[in-house]
Amino acid sequence: MTLALALALLLAAPAAPDTPASAKGSSAKSPARPAVPPAFVVVLDPGHGGEKDGALSVEGRREKDITLQIARLLRKRLEKQGARVVLTRAEDVTVDLPRRAAIANDEEADLFVSLHLNSMPGGPGSSARGIETYFLSADATDASASAVAARENADRPRSDPTDTVGGILEDLEDQANLAESSRLAQAIHGALVRGTRAPDRGVKQAPFHVLAGARMAAVLLELGFVSHPVEGKDLARPARQDAIASSIAAGIAAWRRAGIADASPAAPASPAAPASPAAPAAAMR
Repeated sequence: MTLALALALLLAAPAAPDTPASAKGSSAKSPARPAVPPAFVVVLDPGHGGEKDGALSVEGRREKDITLQIARLLRKRLEKQGARVVLTRAEDVTVDLPRRAAIANDEEADLFVSLHLNSMPGGPGSSARGIETYFLSADATDASASAVAARENADRPRSDPTDTVGGILEDLEDQANLAESSRLAQAIHGALVRGTRAPDRGVKQAPFHVLAGARMAAVLLELGFVSHPVEGKDLARPARQDAIASSIAAGIAAWRRAGIADASPAAPASPAAPASPAAPAAAMR
């Protein structure tokens, strides 16, 4: 083959196809994936914090520390369910009661869960134990519920001029949120009692400042008596905190499933079967 012929063939050959982007090496950028919206939004409220220690155990363990530990564990479990989780405080800082519900409103949360530990008026060493779950009401279920609300409401800023009962009554006008709060309380409470095997002290209502103003399903959980000599010590143990967080997450999942089921359209009724022809008179005798 002459040099001139070889050059002519080379010029006439088709150009090699471009290498696909996927084969060009790691420097090629893949298309950005669209952000997946969260399945739901939860605001967790670890009770007290900062200058407010909350209740104390016999050993001096502070409610504010234990509730924050449980909130962190619960956040991980709810994130596994696809939730976006916001804590009203992620460290030992003071957050005023009205601000806590306001955070939930600002985040457009689907639910608000305030975490607390109970204590009897006698303080550390008292014999009361078990779990109580609350949702908002202008009137307390009983004297015990009224005492719990009074203790938790003691963190209210003295300069806050809000009319407690009047504000709560205004909030209760939203019957949809009240009904959802009741359902959420029942779902979480049942899961907590089953998951921790703690004494069941019931689902109750009371005028809690921290719940007033929340524009979504909102509950306050008293996760055990830190004042009890045994239960108080147990509440500080990682295994117990893990059981509490897992149980709350299970209760929230159950509440969501029930809500989704209620919102689903009813299955269309199957067409009615054609009526059977009337039996001959002789066959009916």
